[in-house]
Parts: sequence; C-alpha cells; structure tokens
Amino acid sequence: MIVDNMSGALVSVVAIMVISGITFGADGLRMDYYIVSCPLAEMIVKNTVITALQSDPTLAAGLVRMHFHDCFIEGCDASVLVDSTKDNTAEKDSPANLSLRGYEIIDDAKDQLEQQCPGVVSCADIIAMAARDAIFFAGGPVYDIPKGRKDGRRSKIQDTINLPPPSLNSSELIRLFGQHGFSAQEMVALSGAHTLGVARCSSFKSRLANAADPNLDSNFAKTLSGTCSRGDNAEQPFDMSRNDFDNDYYNALIRKAGVLTSDQTLYASARTRGIVNGYAFDQAMFFFDFQKAMIKMSLLDVKEGSQGEVRQNCRNIN
Repeated sequence: MIVDNMSGALVSVVAIMVISGITFGADGLRMDYYIVSCPLAEMIVKNTVITALQSDPTLAAGLVRMHFHDCFIEGCDASVLVDSTKDNTAEKDSPANLSLRGYEIIDDAKDQLEQQCPGVVSCADIIAMAARDAIFFAGGPVYDIPKGRKDGRRSKIQDTINLPPPSLNSSELIRLFGQHGFSAQEMVALSGAHTLGVARCSSFKSRLANAADPNLDSNFAKTLSGTCSRGDNAEQPFDMSRNDFDNDYYNALIRKAGVLTSDQTLYASARTRGIVNGYAFDQAMFFFDFQKAMIKMSLLDVKEGSQGEVRQNCRNIN
C-alpha cells in the first residue's frame, strides 16, 4: 500500500514525539537545540545533502549506513568520521567500514557551519541530520530528531567488532540489537534501510556455495552468481529500486530474493516472518515504525556536555 509520504509522515512525527515521550531538559537534547546558537544549521545541512544527492542519488544509502555504523559503536558521537593517525587506527579503516560513502558531504556541511557559527554544531548532529535528510530525499518518511549530541574522543578499529556481520541469523540479530535496547520489531524495521543501496559480492558469495539453499530463489541465485562473476567488489542492489526508499526490500524477502543472509533470515525465521509480511503489505506501517526506530537509534549512548566536544574538523579529535 502506497501512501502520501508528506501528509502521512507529518502527522506521524507529532505522534512519534508523544509515543516516544521525547522531552528534553534545558541542557539536554532538544528539537530546537540550535535555534539561537546557529539558527541556519538545519537548512545548511539539508541543502548540502540535497545538492549532493541530486548529483549522485546513490549516496543516500551511504549516509544512512554511516549513521548506523556510527551509533552502534561508542554511541552516536561521530567516531566513525575520525581519520587514523600513526598512533591509532580508527573505526573508518575497519573492513566493516571500508564501503562507507558520503564523508565529503559531512565535511562540506561542517565547513559551511564553521563559517556560519564556529564551534557550535557537532559532527554527530550533522551525521544524524544528514541521514534523516537522505531518507526524505529518497522518498522515505519525514521525521525530526533532537539535537545537541557532542562528538566523542575515541575511535578505535577494534571497537567495530560489535557491528553486525552479514552472516547473522534472525536469533543472533535479535540478541545483538536487543543489547542496544531494540525489540525484534524495531530490528526488522531498521533492516528496511536496505531498501537503499547495494551489497558487494564478498558479503553474500558464501550463500552461493549451497546450491540447494531453501531460502534462496534459484533464479535469484543465478543473478547473484552473475554479479560475483565480476569479482568480490561487484555490487548487487538490495532490491529493484536501489535509490528509492520504499517497502520493496520486504517484498524481495518474500520472494526469497534477499541479498544477504542477514536479510533473508528475517523471512526464514518464524519469529520475524510476520513482521516482514506486515511491512510488505503496508508501507505506511513500515514508514511509521522505521522513523520511530531511527529516532531511538539516534539517541544511542549520546554524549552531552563535558562527555564530548564539538570538533573543529570532523576528521580529527580536537
């Protein structure tokens, strides 16, 4: 079922704030955090993101994935943006992060914000806002997030061991997301971000070793094999509309055409199959649950006040 994204989602935003109980103190995260200190902050980020995605729509997936990879390690603190030094190998050089894209968009927004209001807007907030704006650009739900995150002072490659690999089954995903406070339903909703973007052959070629895999459509297996014939870095879209935010991802799972093991397991498992069916049938429900889960994710272990800093350059700790 397709709904009017704008009208339905704007109503949803109000409902989400009520459902989530999002209230913030004077010194905590707030929706209007920059209204006095940098009133143009949100417009600058949005314009930067939209301009970049108009030139390359595939970067929307990169920005959403960057936000997820940031929040699941050390919380939403922009640790994924830090460059390695001779004394420290940072998160972004982990094998799990080598395919991340869109760093230049964050840099561009940060440069403009530093000119407009130096030392005010954190890189962590820029990532969260950029992911939100990328989802909107791709046709996804409209939602807002509280701002006021501070940037972390730690970024180490060994921490990325906590990112979920593409080989996990449904039970493992439920356990891993549960450690961050997410329900199985929220995990399946967040997985729907795979409606954007591609996976590399190296992430799914192990599935092709079992020619009789009951959870892999035989014709789709041929498609994946054809992709992998071009090498480990060859790319396979997660669904047929790689740059559009919709519920096609879940319909692909029903057809046994999920790309990763961690995708298809959501339909293969009785614990999550009903949620997949629900989102495949009702895009509005997916959008509503996704935006709630994204707001919740954007609040993971955020640093406030003296717990963090506002970096002058997103690639370097002050």
